[in-house]
Amino acid sequence: MDVKRLVKFMSPFPSQGRGDNIGKGKSVEVAVFGTKSYDRHFLDSAAEGADIQWHFIEPRLTQTTAPLASPFEAICCFVNDEISSDVLDKLAKGKTKLIAMRCAGYNNVDLPRAHELGIQVARVPAYSPYAVAEHAVGLILTLNRKYHKAYNRVREGDFSLNGLVGFDLHGKTVGVIGTGKIGQIFARIMHGFGCELLAYDVQQAEDCLKLGVNYKALDEILAQSDIISLHCPLLPVTKHLIDDEAIGKLKAGAMVINTSRGGLIDTVAAIGGLKSGQIGSLGIDVYEEEAELFFEDKSETVIQDDVFARLVTFPNVLVTGHQGFFTQNALEAIAQVTVQNLKEFATGKTLTNEVAVS
Repeated sequence: MDVKRLVKFMSPFPSQGRGDNIGKGKSVEVAVFGTKSYDRHFLDSAAEGADIQWHFIEPRLTQTTAPLASPFEAICCFVNDEISSDVLDKLAKGKTKLIAMRCAGYNNVDLPRAHELGIQVARVPAYSPYAVAEHAVGLILTLNRKYHKAYNRVREGDFSLNGLVGFDLHGKTVGVIGTGKIGQIFARIMHGFGCELLAYDVQQAEDCLKLGVNYKALDEILAQSDIISLHCPLLPVTKHLIDDEAIGKLKAGAMVINTSRGGLIDTVAAIGGLKSGQIGSLGIDVYEEEAELFFEDKSETVIQDDVFARLVTFPNVLVTGHQGFFTQNALEAIAQVTVQNLKEFATGKTLTNEVAVS
């Protein structure tokens, strides 16, 4: 797509040079990529009274749209924006000095290259861990008790119960992979259902230990758990954590839930596990190749992703479009911390939420 044609998707460009005041405690002009109406609402509300001018751009950040950032020293990005080394090189040719992520994850950012180019990266380390943890529980309940199917049946006048049988969560073994803030809250909720809790993480969380969570090796958790829920970041060591080998170690018919990062699951392997029955049901709010799908209305188009198209044909698969974070509480917190990050940058303060290069 011609970059000039994309200008229609954003509020008017400032004249060249108006971004030069950033970092001197004056007006901050920010290009916000991949924005929807709710982003505008919450960012505007959080910035009320602050000297921040938003320039909302509907398309996400890619190599094609990167030139739109050139007049701005600060840009704001989200989980599916492309912030590769090539994109960063294009940003560095303009005025960009700060990338303010309006999310906790930053696996889509080439941090070493950003550091080399002198571009700082800030994030929102925590907004509402309850939102994501509760969404994971919602996926479990829906897959188990088939609320989505029952809802559609009743609307059509079908009150039969055939095919809607579920199981009691009480007494079931739940494996929690990753016990950070979200994982801890998820464990607490499942403890309330009366589940036996197993966990895997490089660090044992005190709150989980108090609940009676039993930390075990990953292979043991896979083999013993009726439900596996993923709550870990996407790192080289966790990419495709659930692959053919891991699926082969699952307790036959286990439910797998992922509300963390799509790349934690090898989707092709998961399809194989669903076909064999090794995976009894799958609930995901994230998908490895979601960047071309999620957050957009694709109802009038043909989905070109054949793997995703196959995945959603299974009756025991539930997919939501990365909405786990999507509560008013979380959106308010994201906007507030994003504004805080921009204010610190504008005044030359140390960025509280800067992402360091390891």
